[in-house]
Amino acid sequence: MKKVVLSLFAAFALFSFTALEVANWSLDGAHSRLGFTITHMGITNISGHFSNFDVKISTPNEDFVGASIEMTAQSNSVNTGLEMRDNHLKTGDFFDVEKFPTLTFKSTSVKKAKGNNYTIVGDFTMHGVTKAVSLVGTHTGSAKNRAGNDVAGLQITGVVKRSDFGVGQAGPGLSDEVNLIADLEVSKN
Repeated sequence: MKKVVLSLFAAFALFSFTALEVANWSLDGAHSRLGFTITHMGITNISGHFSNFDVKISTPNEDFVGASIEMTAQSNSVNTGLEMRDNHLKTGDFFDVEKFPTLTFKSTSVKKAKGNNYTIVGDFTMHGVTKAVSLVGTHTGSAKNRAGNDVAGLQITGVVKRSDFGVGQAGPGLSDEVNLIADLEVSKN
C-alpha cells in the first residue's frame, strides 16, 4: 500500500511539474509586423510600422493565460512609406528618437476572454512616459514549422492616446487616438 501511495504521489508531482513548465517563445520577424494607424484630418487613416522590433513571450501553460509578453520597438525604425513624414516623426515634435530610442510594452496580466481571445494589461512606455494600457490578444492558430518546432500566431490590438505620452501636438491634423496592431508569429524555444 505504501508503494502505491508513493507511486501516485510521484506521478502527481511529475504531472504538476510538467504542467507548470515555462515555455519561451521568440519572434519570427519574417512573418510578423508591429504597426499602427492614426486618423488624419478626421477623414483618412495613415498607417505605419516599426521595421526593427522584438517580442519575447513566456507561457506557464499550454495556452497564453498568465503569459509574460514583452514587445520593444526601435523608434528610429518608424516607417509610414513617406520619408519626409518619417523624418518628422523622428524629431522632438513626435518620437524624439535621440532621447527616447525605444517604445516598450511589458504585460502585467494576461487573462482568458471569450474564444481564442485574451485581455492583456501591461505597462506601455513611449516618449519617456509609462502608462498602464489594456490590449486585446487573439491566438490566431498553432502549427509546426519546417524544422518541426511549435509556432503560434497572435494578433494584439489596442488604442493609446498620444496626449497621455506627450507625443505630437494637439490639433485638428492628427487624431489623439492611435490604433496599435501587432501580427505576430512566434516559435517555441
